[in-house]
Amino acid sequence: MAEIKLFSLNEGVKECISSEVVLEKELQTLIERNMETFFGVRFLKSEYVVTNGRMDSIGIDENNSPVIFEYKRSQNENVINQGLFYLDWLLDHKADFKLLVIDKLGVKAAGSIDWSVPCVICIAHDFTKYDLHAVNQMQRNIKLVSYRRYDNGMLLLEHLNTPIVKPIMENGEDENSTKNSTQKTHLEKLAVISENMKNLYHSICGFIESLGDDIVSNQLKLYLAYKKVQNMVCVEIYNKQIILFLKLKPETVELEDGFTRDMRSIGHYGTGDLQITIKNATDFEKAKPLLERAYNEM
Repeated sequence: MAEIKLFSLNEGVKECISSEVVLEKELQTLIERNMETFFGVRFLKSEYVVTNGRMDSIGIDENNSPVIFEYKRSQNENVINQGLFYLDWLLDHKADFKLLVIDKLGVKAAGSIDWSVPCVICIAHDFTKYDLHAVNQMQRNIKLVSYRRYDNGMLLLEHLNTPIVKPIMENGEDENSTKNSTQKTHLEKLAVISENMKNLYHSICGFIESLGDDIVSNQLKLYLAYKKVQNMVCVEIYNKQIILFLKLKPETVELEDGFTRDMRSIGHYGTGDLQITIKNATDFEKAKPLLERAYNEM
């Protein structure tokens, strides 16, 4: 993979030399204690026992999707295949995971689990080009993250791939079927809105994606999330409007009736405390500075 060089500019230019974490458990403990900061994931359990094995770490992200962490202990260990095995096991044992969430976060959180895009994050000092090719071919939500640790107390986490996967439909549904659900999915809503609303939706998404190469889209069952490490904006579709939820403090914005709204005490899908309602191109233009702020302030 590409080599990253880090330089210190204090007292002249000096290259920072990285070193591997001596003990794999040291890295695991560090990530588990800071999982929400590093990855936007709430830590649930270490060494989660399953049939014929144990997951290194497991958590749930801000979109309420399960996240499995696997750490590569040795050069010969196939951490990707392990993660894939645990992902399939989890999808076959949803009730076990729900009980874990109830135990750690409560009944309300357990009732909001989103099984459409469960994720595996594989962490190692290095991955090969063959590893990257393999996960791209799998078309599963498996992310490869390499790390470097420096003597000056710095830790570098490099996200090597951006999985493009279709949401997993529950109860045997496919993407075009709602026979087992009365609520339309995000993609189903997109398929039936007017051409004008579709064009507006795609313009909004295109603008968000243009803000930076570090933005990743995450297609969930009921909304589309754009994130850096954590969600930046969540997008919902309605017949005559597009609703955005931004991770901005509402008190820093001059709220406008019918356009912006403080959602801190109001339940909604996705994350973000500031709601923006976009009905036309004029609303979209007004929303652009707020979208730029949400990106720059993360």
